[in-house]
Amino acid sequence: MAHTSVRRKPPCTRKDATAVLRRLREAGYEAYFAGGCVRDLLLGLEPTDWDVATSAPPARVRELFPRTQAVGQAFGVILVYQGRSVVEVATFRSEGDYRDGRRPGRVRFTTAQEDAARRDFTINGLFLDPLDGDRIIDFVGGREDLAARRLRAIGDPHERFREDHLRLLRAVRFAARFDLTVEEQTAAAIAAAAPMLTRISPERCGDELRLMLCPPSRAAAWRLLWKFGLLHVLFRFLPVPADVRLHEARSPMMHLAPGREAPFGLALAAGVLCAHASAGAREDELLAAMARDRATHAVRAMRRALRISNEESDDMSGALEGLAPLLSEPPPRVAVLRRFLAGPAAGLSRVLMEALHSAGFFRQRIEWLRAELSRWATALPLPAPLINGDDLKDAGLPPGPLFKRILDAVYDAQLEGRVCDHDAALHLAMSLAREERSV
Repeated sequence: MAHTSVRRKPPCTRKDATAVLRRLREAGYEAYFAGGCVRDLLLGLEPTDWDVATSAPPARVRELFPRTQAVGQAFGVILVYQGRSVVEVATFRSEGDYRDGRRPGRVRFTTAQEDAARRDFTINGLFLDPLDGDRIIDFVGGREDLAARRLRAIGDPHERFREDHLRLLRAVRFAARFDLTVEEQTAAAIAAAAPMLTRISPERCGDELRLMLCPPSRAAAWRLLWKFGLLHVLFRFLPVPADVRLHEARSPMMHLAPGREAPFGLALAAGVLCAHASAGAREDELLAAMARDRATHAVRAMRRALRISNEESDDMSGALEGLAPLLSEPPPRVAVLRRFLAGPAAGLSRVLMEALHSAGFFRQRIEWLRAELSRWATALPLPAPLINGDDLKDAGLPPGPLFKRILDAVYDAQLEGRVCDHDAALHLAMSLAREERSV
């Protein structure tokens, strides 16, 4: 169940970040830990990176440290190589003139207070001074909001989301990850700004969704994506009708791999079925959504909207298409079950199958499948076919589309024990060929 990871920051330890911060202070500048690491510490979590915010201008930061890299010098961001860490050092700044819904057109270096005010949410607008007993500097009320388990935009929420549309998805991610309630005005602003997501690049949207839908907290994120109307924008190429609302009890996504990570392609497969289920789809309509042509359309829609990778596309289509023959009528024969188990997406399809069962779909069939799949999972690997295309040509059959149908039918008979040697397999193949020609 491997899945594509989003881009991550280089490793950084508190010890190395503190050494960088101390050097800045010794040079006469303000410097604090900022943003996510402070939030995580206050939540009792172990930060994965330690960002430093400072009054030192970018050029001065580069003078103070022998190994640096400018990754956003116009925005005041310098990477400092310290020990075994890469420490991100950002100069206090204010921003303005957002023109593309993502990047500011104007940056001005300023004070810590103004730097806090330009950030997205109060929980991310905190500073911490490790050289003064981990003293918290809070200009925006973030500490109070964390204590109340509340996500609130800094300043005017409508303005925050107009500045940077990706904050719409970040709001959902933070609320789901940390089990926060979205403050009323912030929630209203997210819903109002949802259509702006179309201006954000598919790659950025895909990165945010991976961070939401792969972790065990995916159900909380999924609920909020529907609540704020963001899901309808992200899945617009399926599309999801505007009047459809999430039906939690009947949603495969809400029941997918509880308490466990899930590959992004599998999560998207569950999301597609959830969209159909929430629109009132019957079991036969869900089954149609798993057919190859419909699954291919859904994958293309996700590639267009989110730029999912080839591996994620394969996981998504494999999870959907693998279930179709198992849930169709009549019940699958032994050959179908064994072919399924040997397929690369069998594990993903079985997780999706359990989510469908928990959502109330195909319950009787899935309970039967559990027993049958467990029974055949320990069987010997699939044997080599008793005959191949060369055998059919030697028997006088002309090559063509008929070959595949005959060979598949003979191999199914082999897997089910109805033919056991080359001669019996070839005899069956010739019988099938005569039947095909007589139709």
